[in-house]
Amino acid sequence: MHMRRTGAVLSIAALLGGVAACGGGDDKTYASAVEKIQGGGKVVVGTKWDQPSLGLKKGAEPEGFDVDVAKAVVKELAGGKDVSIEWKESKSDNREPFLANGTVDLIFATYSITEARKQKVTFGGPYVIAHQDVMVRKDDSSINTPQDLKGKKICKAAGSNSYKRITDPPPDGQLDLDATTVDAASYSECVQKLNGSNLDAVTTDDLILAGFAKQAGGNFKVLGQGFTDEKYGIGLKKGDTKTCEAVNTAVKKLWDNGTMKQLQEKWFGGIQGLKLTETAPPAEGCA
Repeated sequence: MHMRRTGAVLSIAALLGGVAACGGGDDKTYASAVEKIQGGGKVVVGTKWDQPSLGLKKGAEPEGFDVDVAKAVVKELAGGKDVSIEWKESKSDNREPFLANGTVDLIFATYSITEARKQKVTFGGPYVIAHQDVMVRKDDSSINTPQDLKGKKICKAAGSNSYKRITDPPPDGQLDLDATTVDAASYSECVQKLNGSNLDAVTTDDLILAGFAKQAGGNFKVLGQGFTDEKYGIGLKKGDTKTCEAVNTAVKKLWDNGTMKQLQEKWFGGIQGLKLTETAPPAEGCA
């Protein structure tokens, strides 16, 4: 009996030790992402790695608008101190699982706030408003408005809801057009298919399209006819309201001191037809 009891105690101790060792390699756990940041723990931030001007990995770290916003917000959460950030590629179809299982602490990855996603994710922000638009080949004169996508081949990127805005009726969709969807793993693959004439158009947020159009050096054109408001939020683990509130305070400060406007101009300035966010978007709330 004594030996069994000792074994049970050791098993419990080992389990507790395992819990204490969790948290991205840190030797302690944190109740929220903001506590981890303020406690000096390494924060893991998810971004896209294949979207020019937003999140594109060329060297050791990704670069782009979302990456710079993430750095600025995390620094604000840390009270102005530099924080060690580990970057994690977060594609459209793995953002929710990464937050739920603790792979990442925060996500800045063209993450539109929707009612459906709010069931799984707590969102800070939005920090900017994008608008769904359409990109076609430069020499294509058959598509001049989103409504011209009827009967055309459009891209369906894994984990993204953008195609539904074309093909479905409200409330999930918008235009309810009879278009053919072509599957792709990511928007970078969508652009490859468009370049190879396997698609007629790529339709998603104008900031995403603008980055690809800029990278392509004139091979594509964006119609400049946004027909939705896409509220880009900061993805947090469901229920992390403490970090959400801190993030919203940080975002407002970055708008008030001009940082957000500067970052938009840095990555998207001068792109024809693109309408940038002029003022701080109202926070969605953290409940």
